[in-house]
Amino acid sequence: MKIKKNDTVMVIAGNDRGKTGKVLKVFPKESRVIVEGINLRKRHTKPSQRNPQGGILEKETPIHISNVMIIDPKTNEPTRIGAKIILDEKTGKKKIARVSKASGEML
Repeated sequence: MKIKKNDTVMVIAGNDRGKTGKVLKVFPKESRVIVEGINLRKRHTKPSQRNPQGGILEKETPIHISNVMIIDPKTNEPTRIGAKIILDEKTGKKKIARVSKASGEML
């Protein structure tokens, strides 16, 4: 998956189109992510030990990964992501780094 936890993403499709937020959790098998403040749903809860007041709670629900784009750190615009192979000088091993297609900046 090209999007990882703590990345800043913009929603490009759906009811929350144009909003940005930080990725809280990634579900690779389902190709979904939970983004802070995006795709909120209301849940009506009865009073319990954990929540003695009860009431209506708002919770972020997963959104499909195809509906979000990562924000380029250089231009603050949504961008596609590529991969670049980098040689680690200390160990001599190859590493894969995520790179912004628009600016070439490493993520």
